[in-house]
Amino acid sequence: MIEKASLHTTVRGRVQGVFFRASVEDKAVQLGLTGYVRNRPGNVVEVIAEGEKANLEKLAEYLKVGPPAAAVTDVSTTWGEYTGSFTNFRVR
Repeated sequence: MIEKASLHTTVRGRVQGVFFRASVEDKAVQLGLTGYVRNRPGNVVEVIAEGEKANLEKLAEYLKVGPPAAAVTDVSTTWGEYTGSFTNFRVR
């Protein structure tokens, strides 16, 4: 049986204005995940994602680096239960 989960991640650093959200959306869609990514105040990007845990782990690793122009300084991830609340992954 495939294990499903959710994650809530905040990413800090130079993560706004460097196509971070678009690259996260591309990666999440490629991995078959649902949820969203959005900018928060103070050079923070928030990611809520659900799907297969193995693919969420791949996304979590990607968030530590991001696209080439990004400079990630801190990543905080909280894992949770899969809820099925989302139908797709998008930028908010």
